[in-house]
Amino acid sequence: MLSTLARAATRRPLTVMLLWGVFLLLGFGLGTGVFGKLSDDVPDVPGTESEVAAEYLDGLDPSGASITAVVEAAAVTGPGVRDEVGRAVADLRELAGVAAVPDPYATRGLVAEDGRALIVPVEFEGGLGDEAEEDAVAAAAGRLHGIDADAVHVSGGPLLGEQLGERAQEDVKNAELISLPVVLVLLLVVFGGLRAAGLPLLVAVAGIAGAFLGLFAFSQFTDISVYAIQVTTMLGLGLAVDYALLLLVRFREERREAADVVEAVHRTVAAAGRTVLFSGLTVAVSLAGLLVFPSTFLRSMGLAVAAVVVVDMLAALTLLPALLARFGGRIAPAKVRPEGEEGRLFARLARFAARRRVAVLAVVVPALLVLALPVTGMRVNIGDARQLPRSTEARQLYDAVEAHFPPGTGVSPVTVVLRPGTDAATADRIGALAPGTERRELPGGTTVLELRPAGTVDGAAATALVERVRDLRGDAPVQVTGTAAQLVDFRQMLADRAPWAVLTVLAGILVLLFAFTGSVLLPLRTIATTLLSLAAALGAVVWVFQDGHLAGLIGAEGLGALSLTAPPLIIAIAFGLAMDYELFILARMREAREHGDDREAVVTGLRRSGRVVTCAALLLAVVFGAFMTGGFSPILQIGLGLTLAVLIDATVVRMLLVPASMALLGRHAWWAPKPLRRAHERFGVREEAAAPRTPEPAHR
Repeated sequence: MLSTLARAATRRPLTVMLLWGVFLLLGFGLGTGVFGKLSDDVPDVPGTESEVAAEYLDGLDPSGASITAVVEAAAVTGPGVRDEVGRAVADLRELAGVAAVPDPYATRGLVAEDGRALIVPVEFEGGLGDEAEEDAVAAAAGRLHGIDADAVHVSGGPLLGEQLGERAQEDVKNAELISLPVVLVLLLVVFGGLRAAGLPLLVAVAGIAGAFLGLFAFSQFTDISVYAIQVTTMLGLGLAVDYALLLLVRFREERREAADVVEAVHRTVAAAGRTVLFSGLTVAVSLAGLLVFPSTFLRSMGLAVAAVVVVDMLAALTLLPALLARFGGRIAPAKVRPEGEEGRLFARLARFAARRRVAVLAVVVPALLVLALPVTGMRVNIGDARQLPRSTEARQLYDAVEAHFPPGTGVSPVTVVLRPGTDAATADRIGALAPGTERRELPGGTTVLELRPAGTVDGAAATALVERVRDLRGDAPVQVTGTAAQLVDFRQMLADRAPWAVLTVLAGILVLLFAFTGSVLLPLRTIATTLLSLAAALGAVVWVFQDGHLAGLIGAEGLGALSLTAPPLIIAIAFGLAMDYELFILARMREAREHGDDREAVVTGLRRSGRVVTCAALLLAVVFGAFMTGGFSPILQIGLGLTLAVLIDATVVRMLLVPASMALLGRHAWWAPKPLRRAHERFGVREEAAAPRTPEPAHR
């Protein structure tokens, strides 16, 4: 199959490049429209109690969106500011689509006790169409910003999604401006020539276009989270460079043996292309675990990132061969090194780890487990505006409220829906759970109680209040919704579905690795070592972002919990990336094993693949690090987790644990029961040898 694909790409290289050029135009033209369709509604899980109750309430009493402004001045009660705010409130009430604007001076709690800030909430009519709501929000925000005061911050509702989308677009642009030149310099160091160094960047650009186009396509059917832009772009860029690097290194090696450029391309795809194919499949299978969760966010992320991986894989297997067929004659073959010189450092590491296998395992495994210890205390929550960079307007509004108003101001209530048939005693007991409970009656006999929790919107007090209401209601037709209830339901969803997600991923990985290696023990050993590196990286993320250690060094702060988006994405993506490097190494070990003994095959495999794996890991770390410059805490968490997972896996695990564990298993590492061995011989995927052929003229 891969030989056929390579021949098709090299037979008509200009056609292939033209088709990819059209794809790039679509990605950077049509695909960038996704920036205007981003959502921050991460915790919504269809079918959960909080979601069902919210839909029920919306059906009875459709409410529109709302935005909030905080006005700061030396004295907001002074005549000048009072007149400015009064005129603004009057103008806002006249705007089409605005339902209510309370007078902050006549409404309790909207003017700060220190007299230096006030809050102006604006509620819009329910049932507005998208265009009408967008116009109303824009007009209201413009009028609020027109208030003459020391500072005016406006955010919330539709504005928050818009502000996050603009920030995401800016962060992606800055990350690309930082990462692409650095990646190019590193590739120049690796290949020593601009032509070879530039080709992976062309494949990477295709990956970025695929990220935009894939997200735009999915946005037509489902909500796309603001997190999706950075995550898919960073992964698309990083994996594209990885795959192109692997194929280019192999191409330069094949050029030493094949004088004909096109023949060298065919041999490259037939050998290293198999590794790229399986690598893409393993990353996609790792992300398939996200599809097990009913969360719209996790499912859309899994589909979007998997689509980007497939685009990267196809670009590496079609666009790069076409480029090599056309321009590969200008890329110098790899230098012939004296026997024992190539990969000498990695060979020494492999021999050391194999010779001292018990000592290496006894030191490295406990060390990784110690790094993983913070995971045992990991907590997740939805988070608040502290997750945003201080330059964003939503964060400035949050800081202004925190500076001038009492704790808990603006915290969303725990909303309790008492459907018809709920007895008065149950309603009274629930209402007594929090001071200042607000009550309102809706048509049809439904009652809504709004309980104000202490602390943050998704803190321990708020989630405990949700649990207490649900324990207290008994068999009464009572449902709980609101932000805290969404968090409780999201956590429960993760706990219920996580085992099935793990089983799905492990089963898929075991099948793919068996098809790749023909061994039963190697997939088990691979999964065990990968989980160690993954746990260590996640432990470091908890230590930094939850506990606050060294967070200031990367422009973050300890938030007491991780974003609920970070752990599942770190686990799914990092697991797939670890498989990526494992396949690079195993492919070389298997080649060497055909011409030598098992122990020497480990050394030779690491000698030949160590440089590629190390370079690939460094390039990925650069890409992930560039995306961490944006200051958005969930992206910082994901970026740091993936960076550490890649570096730990590519160095400590692959350079020490892999040769030590392979030496410990010896020839049994490649063992499989006879029935499975026969099945692999019949159905397993093997390295394709380049078929003899009449040389074609090389395109130069």
